[in-house]
Amino acid sequence: MPTWTQILLPALLVPAGLLAAAIAFGGPSQPRPMGSITEPFRDADYGGLPPLQRLAARDGTPLAFRRYLPAGTPTGSVVLAHGSSADSRSLHMLAQALAQAGLATYALDMRGHGGSGDKGRIDHVGQLDEDVEDFVRTVEPAHPRTLAGFSAGGGFALRIAGSERQALFDRYLLLAPFLSQDAPTYRPDSGGWVRVGVPRIVGLNLLNAVGVHALDGLTVTRFALNEQAQAMLTPAYSHALALNYRPPADWQATIRAARQPMQVLVGAQDEAFDANRFAEAFAAAGRPVPVTVLPGIGHAALTLKPQALQAVVAAALAEPAAH
Repeated sequence: MPTWTQILLPALLVPAGLLAAAIAFGGPSQPRPMGSITEPFRDADYGGLPPLQRLAARDGTPLAFRRYLPAGTPTGSVVLAHGSSADSRSLHMLAQALAQAGLATYALDMRGHGGSGDKGRIDHVGQLDEDVEDFVRTVEPAHPRTLAGFSAGGGFALRIAGSERQALFDRYLLLAPFLSQDAPTYRPDSGGWVRVGVPRIVGLNLLNAVGVHALDGLTVTRFALNEQAQAMLTPAYSHALALNYRPPADWQATIRAARQPMQVLVGAQDEAFDANRFAEAFAAAGRPVPVTVLPGIGHAALTLKPQALQAVVAAALAEPAAH
């Protein structure tokens, strides 16, 4: 007659083996390059790009950013968070436009990108939140202070807006923000921009649920970059970075928790997200916000085209709507 050990051991080993297989072999494949996202930046004018400056985060890591100051006394400030795989250079034209309008503007290299830390990696979920707090406490941007994020950076701005750190900023501007893979705004694979290793993410989330984070440095997402862009940008994210550079899993609760003024801008021809469903998504979450859909503007063009830059600057200068 078999013992309890002989009965239970196989029952435990089978799911453990499946978990190990999901983590080991369930990572993301490399998507085909998506030129509609990357090529517009190749043709952008980077004349007058400020040099990187650095400050020390609480763990001593240098965090890189670019500073754009207006000609006179600033009427406020904007802190910019770039899109996935990118860095502060991608927001150069937008930062110039904001500074020319009188706003002190700071374009960040978020940790894991550009000149901040190891590309594609952070130490733990929540570290990006700490970095933004360290930046604000050190630099002390002028009030009224806006956090503006594009794409994944927009999702991260929402994360801060609904968190205990939301009072760091006076208002929030979300530019074609990633809300969630479960949101009505989401297109499969963000329109082809990202490939996600779902089995690996599920496995790592199970480990995280029991307090195991030793494997959070494994790659779970890859971006649709060509070889040249992969060398210049951040081609993939670790589990920790992918979880941190976005809203929390309960994105609707995050929206409801946000108390500061907030608005959304998105191009009508956005390839990554469904522009016409942002108002619906926020209203369904219980916090309607002003949503501006710009005709003829795609995803990348939102930070590059003159008419889009004018709209973003106008939103940053406008008196916040009551909410």
